[in-house]
Amino acid sequence: MRATDYRDVADAVAAEIAAGTLRPGDRLPPQRDFAYARGIAVSTASRVYAELGRRGLVTGEVGRGTFVRSEPGRAVNLQPEPPPAAHDLQRTHSRLPEQEVVLTETLAALARSGAEIGFSQYGPDGTPRARAVAAGFLAQDGYAPKPADILFTGNGRQALAAALAALAAPGERIGCEPLTYPVVRGIASRLGITLVPLAMDAEGVCPDAILQAHRATPLSGLYLQPTLQNPLGVTMGPARRADLARVLERTGLTAIEDAVYGFLADTQPIASLAPDRTILIDSLSKRVMPALTIGMIAGPPHLTDRLAASVRQGAWTALGLSLAAGLHWMSGGSAATLAEAKRRDAASRQALAREILAGLTVVGDPRAYHLWLELPETWRAEAFAAASLRRGIALLPAPAFAVNPGHAPNAVRLALATPSREDLSEALRSLRRLAVSEDDQVVE
Repeated sequence: MRATDYRDVADAVAAEIAAGTLRPGDRLPPQRDFAYARGIAVSTASRVYAELGRRGLVTGEVGRGTFVRSEPGRAVNLQPEPPPAAHDLQRTHSRLPEQEVVLTETLAALARSGAEIGFSQYGPDGTPRARAVAAGFLAQDGYAPKPADILFTGNGRQALAAALAALAAPGERIGCEPLTYPVVRGIASRLGITLVPLAMDAEGVCPDAILQAHRATPLSGLYLQPTLQNPLGVTMGPARRADLARVLERTGLTAIEDAVYGFLADTQPIASLAPDRTILIDSLSKRVMPALTIGMIAGPPHLTDRLAASVRQGAWTALGLSLAAGLHWMSGGSAATLAEAKRRDAASRQALAREILAGLTVVGDPRAYHLWLELPETWRAEAFAAASLRRGIALLPAPAFAVNPGHAPNAVRLALATPSREDLSEALRSLRRLAVSEDDQVVE
């Protein structure tokens, strides 16, 4: 007798969803009950649920079960763009009045420097001056990358893509936080890299989880956000960073350290503790502005050539105009000045959000531009995001960040950076009313 193929069972459930027998918001039975009802093994039921999640038909929420998605068939992969008319609580790009002044001054300065900038084309290593300026800009107490180890890309996403491609071949595994930057999920998928979710606590990834995953099936590297982690906003303390550095040395693994939000907090990078085992990634998108930016890679010397080849092969090199603007900002002090202004702005917006959302459960660092809102039991994350959008507020539910969508918590991320303070206040008050209301709720 032929064993039941889990894909056949998944096809049957998908047909029930398409026919409306199972409707958006319906809860599937626990896997053991599902297995009994369908006459299959529990292990097969687990594979059925995983396949349904892969197809974007269901979403799992920790401690609550598995539900038919609000929009079956539209799996949450990359971060979507919010509708133009909505209050944008999806993106974390801030826009301060000072940025307009900086942009005007920068364009004028570049115009005076000569038209050759527009015709300049550089490789991943830019120019000797560019490497020296970037190395000095990234340096802080205990950390001083060498100019020879600096590479440039068009933005931070390209730097991440280049680093992932340099560390792992298609089919290999990279460990990361179980809730992570959505773009990294998309990049890994396109590169054929499997992301392995690692257990984390209030300070980030647990060192023992790295060792356990690496023993089970060897990892090719790690992707970590030790400062103001996206989406949870947690920040590793010095002891955890030291523990992670020891794990890297012990295992020989290399970590990609995403430091894009590091300018908002004074923290010692893991790269300073394990310089031969860390690739630090940064960019000017969040510090200055996204439209005219560069990404920066500071890796260990033994990986510089491999990283440079990855940048070239991906066609991820920085444009001449963007590189010139970035050097102007880093050497002239504009980037540092804007970073200070944004620190104050982020802290102020966090305080505003926590005041308005008082009584609800929020998680995050008070220095971050984003906040994690845990929803009341009457809500599902995707239903709440859909209901919010109908009220003109765009935000992202937990499954958008989950490496394993079947294990997403019942929460949403609120990005606080983009709206004006007045619009932000209005949006947050509307979300508070929605969270405690009895409208829309579990079934969307």
